[in-house]
Amino acid sequence: MTSEVAVYAAGGVVWRLADGKLRVLLIHRTKYRDITLPKGKVDPGEMLAETAVREICEETGIQVALGAPLGVSHYRLPSGRQKIVHYWAAEARDSAIRASTFKPNAEIAALEWVSLKKAHARLSYPVDIEILESFERLVDDGVLHTFPVIALRHGKALPRDEWDGRDALRPLHPKGKQQAKAVVGPLSAFGVRRIVSSTAVRCAKTVAPLAKALGRRVDETDLISQDAWEDGTSDVREVVGRRVRAGKPAVLCSHGPVLPDILSELALATATLRGSYLTDAASLETGAFSVVHISATNPGSGIVSIETHAPKV
Repeated sequence: MTSEVAVYAAGGVVWRLADGKLRVLLIHRTKYRDITLPKGKVDPGEMLAETAVREICEETGIQVALGAPLGVSHYRLPSGRQKIVHYWAAEARDSAIRASTFKPNAEIAALEWVSLKKAHARLSYPVDIEILESFERLVDDGVLHTFPVIALRHGKALPRDEWDGRDALRPLHPKGKQQAKAVVGPLSAFGVRRIVSSTAVRCAKTVAPLAKALGRRVDETDLISQDAWEDGTSDVREVVGRRVRAGKPAVLCSHGPVLPDILSELALATATLRGSYLTDAASLETGAFSVVHISATNPGSGIVSIETHAPKV
């Protein structure tokens, strides 16, 4: 009897520029005697983005930060179960390559940096070639180099009817504290370097575990707080504009009512046509986040892609 429970995995097209030429990383697997892209199964409690980074590092020894998503492959395992694999573009910086401790082992026999043309010829499976073609579209469109600006809704807070103090001081619910810990891995997977938060306690506490893990401070601002939004003194445009101009991976932790303005301003700052997709990206449950990928070389060319993630707690 075939199980209908799917197997989830994640990986990436790892790339670098060598002497100005684009190269992608292929892995030669020992057991299967095939050539494929780095990937692996989700561990219990993991979110897909952190799986991709962990598996790439385990198989290649290279620590990466994820770029734009490349799509999902589906295929049947010999057991009859469906395997679903999510992929991202992932740049391998020279420092990360030098730090790699890869040695041939029982799982991976060799690593090979090749041109896109050679990758097409050498990959063993059509599903991998489809992912490579998605990667090539980013290259052809001139938007391979990206940086993320991440809109994060704070973790679940203590209900209003259980709190007598000011709303801005309302603390996280125990579930919210779990959510705050759960998003550390996936947010780190996108290479977050700047952490910006509403001054509300529930927002600052949501990103506190991330700040501790990364060794970075939290920039708290009233400009994206719910109180300021409600009394008309917020300035989402200033906060978003600063992050787009900086061109560095950043997370903005704010509130449900403010998130639509954050997504709208990201679209305006990148000359992107607005549509219902922005509403979808802003409609986040507590602890969830939307990653907005922006071209690093030409931010005004429009949003490259948006993806949404929610913690499994």
